[in-house]
Amino acid sequence: MSEPSSLNETIADYQYVELQKKLKKIFGHLDYKNPPEVCPVRDVLSVASNKWSILIILYLGAYKLLRFNELKKILYGVSSKTLSEKLKSLERDGYLSRKQYSEVPIRVEYQLTAFGMRYADKLIELTTWMDNEKELILSNRKKN
Repeated sequence: MSEPSSLNETIADYQYVELQKKLKKIFGHLDYKNPPEVCPVRDVLSVASNKWSILIILYLGAYKLLRFNELKKILYGVSSKTLSEKLKSLERDGYLSRKQYSEVPIRVEYQLTAFGMRYADKLIELTTWMDNEKELILSNRKKN
């Protein structure tokens, strides 16, 4: 094995090794030729990391309590059916709670659970990182 030519390569190599350790711990396997039939990480991420779910969680974090129609207005472009499906999935998994009032018309309010707030906190870390790296991302887009 040859010596790294620079400190940056050494750091990148170390980061790669550390990343591999973390991924192996999460997935328990790293064999793309023989993937497991059911991957819990993939299952959980599919609910909580799509465009609408992330935005729902961030907006509920910002506004604390929102009704269905308020969410629909804020989430410009989402259909009622999609919003309803995402809210049900997020409620089922414990990210948010739903409270229905016996009124005419029916009033339904959504808010984050403690679990949902912890996830929102992680999403904020990710969006902060993305905001800090946006110039690099835009620069890379121009190259291609």
